[in-house]
Amino acid sequence: MEKKPFYISTPIYYPSDRLHIGHAYTTTIADAAARYKRLNGCEVLFLTGSDEHGQKIQRKAAEQNVTPIAYVDKIVDSFKQLWEKLNISNDDFIRTTERRHHEVVQAIFQKIYDKGDIYKAAYEGWYCTPCETFWIERQVVDGKCPDCGRPVEMVQEESYFFRMSKYQDRLLAYIESNPEFIQPITRRNEMLNFIKGGLEDLCVSRTTFDWGIPVPFDTKHVVYVWFDALTNYITAAGYLDDQEKFTKFWPADIHLVGKEIVRFHSIIWPIILMALDLELPSQVYGHGWLIMEGDKMSKSKGNVIDPVALIEEFGPDAIRYFLLREITLGLDGNFSREALINRINADLANDLGNLLHRTLNMIGRFNEGVIKPAGDVEEVDRALAELVKSTVNQYEKLMDGMDINAAIKIVWTLISRTNKYIDETAPWALAKDEAKRARLNTVLYNLAETLRVVGVLIYPFMPVTGPKIWAQLGIPTDFKTVSLEDVKGWGKLPINGVVAKPEPIFPRIEDKVAEIPVEEKTEEKPKTNVVAEATNSLPEVTIEEFAKMDLRVVTVLAAEKVEKADKLLKLTVDLGTEQRTIVSGIAKHYAPEDLVGKSVVMIINLKPAKIRGIESRGMVLAASCDEKLIVVTAPEMPAGSKVK
Repeated sequence: MEKKPFYISTPIYYPSDRLHIGHAYTTTIADAAARYKRLNGCEVLFLTGSDEHGQKIQRKAAEQNVTPIAYVDKIVDSFKQLWEKLNISNDDFIRTTERRHHEVVQAIFQKIYDKGDIYKAAYEGWYCTPCETFWIERQVVDGKCPDCGRPVEMVQEESYFFRMSKYQDRLLAYIESNPEFIQPITRRNEMLNFIKGGLEDLCVSRTTFDWGIPVPFDTKHVVYVWFDALTNYITAAGYLDDQEKFTKFWPADIHLVGKEIVRFHSIIWPIILMALDLELPSQVYGHGWLIMEGDKMSKSKGNVIDPVALIEEFGPDAIRYFLLREITLGLDGNFSREALINRINADLANDLGNLLHRTLNMIGRFNEGVIKPAGDVEEVDRALAELVKSTVNQYEKLMDGMDINAAIKIVWTLISRTNKYIDETAPWALAKDEAKRARLNTVLYNLAETLRVVGVLIYPFMPVTGPKIWAQLGIPTDFKTVSLEDVKGWGKLPINGVVAKPEPIFPRIEDKVAEIPVEEKTEEKPKTNVVAEATNSLPEVTIEEFAKMDLRVVTVLAAEKVEKADKLLKLTVDLGTEQRTIVSGIAKHYAPEDLVGKSVVMIINLKPAKIRGIESRGMVLAASCDEKLIVVTAPEMPAGSKVK
């Protein structure tokens, strides 16, 4: 049976400097999707690369007294080294300085010119060199680029222009009739509003520098960088040199990009394709930014994090897991060392690592390392098997929909449930009674079988850890041949296999940044009247009474006003293991968009209540004084963290 083709791309990164963790995030998302598609039987083309032309590169090379190609060669090598360290499985790496790309750019420029959609005119206007973007007067903000905030330059030169305005109505109609074309929906709405504001014809050539691809019929001009860069997606698909490949893989399934360049990919690029009479990509997905201390990571701001150093300290799978688990695709996400360590310790060392270690240790101790056939099945075993099967089915749907964050969460729900299964079945107690040997074998088999499935499901996210789990389980199959079909169903783990001696796959990290000092009790000091008044307003409680409240950090996924209720907001929150709806009386202090993405503290074991017909399962904590109210947040803690 012929494999279904799947084509996914990252942006091609600009080699003005080394890449940071934000670039690693983008590429890890694409890699997880590509690995999943291969796992699910697709023939994948996964493309990344480097966008190497433009005035900024020429200036930087001149500053270092080297040629532009010598300047970019060194940095592009660092790109490739990073992707190797991060276990990125790209099928192609395209450089816009390659001959194959030059030929495509010149061919399409000529074709669109011959069609009458490119014309020569004088250009006078504002230009942002860092963004390689032209702006008209009304778009410039106080002499600065509306995208990056840096000063723009007045440019006056003869240029070629692309008739973007000609295709405005056609593109608008396409986006409106194809709601999945631009995702998430917030980006789609932004682009629709931008197009409705009117599209200007696009300047597509420059004469004030020569580091670029010459216009084929007027060589004193070089092709403007976005017209050059965006074309990489059809170059790599074989547009000129491999018609069979191009027919198979084009149109692309997903162009994955950061939200700041969605406009170029969902407006300029589709119009270029329309002018070429080519199909548009199925989807442009604009993911959010990685935020450091409330600000977007940026080389110009000096707040970037070197992914190589993180990989060397924590390992590639831990970094990949954190990026994919911590950040909901489409939303911005916070990055901190403390949050990374907490996630490694809680999810990888405690949950997954502990489950694997306990299982292997018990098989080693009680069955001499041999996986014995299961015996009689009880209800708790059937429930685990059903959860495994339903998890695989749900995982497939979520991954097909690019809901990677949710797919990881359901796998970890399975891992947590399997740890609980150990406590419920108590294999150590069964091992003491020879009459319960068959029951013990069933429990141990079920644990190993669940881990076999988990090893496959986590492979797209953690391509080193999945095979490690199989190796420790003693499964002889070459992991490269494994498919999602291998984990559909239950009971496929071979019996009489010998497990390996357990070795920690994620040792717990003891790091001072994650430690919170405990103050020693000091002599009690007199309270001020205000404090005394506050503390005496309610009766004292014991520590046991306080412990009855389950306080957790939750992430707000969505927020909206409750109809006909001025004070109420309906919130959808993520507890780490599940999602809940709560109603909170904070609408006079917070707009819905102010809360989305925030990590707030919530009582999760409050008795459910119906408010305006909505079942509210929990309560967000807030501090108030007079007319002021502030929700209690824990910005660097993962969802599910216990507050105590």
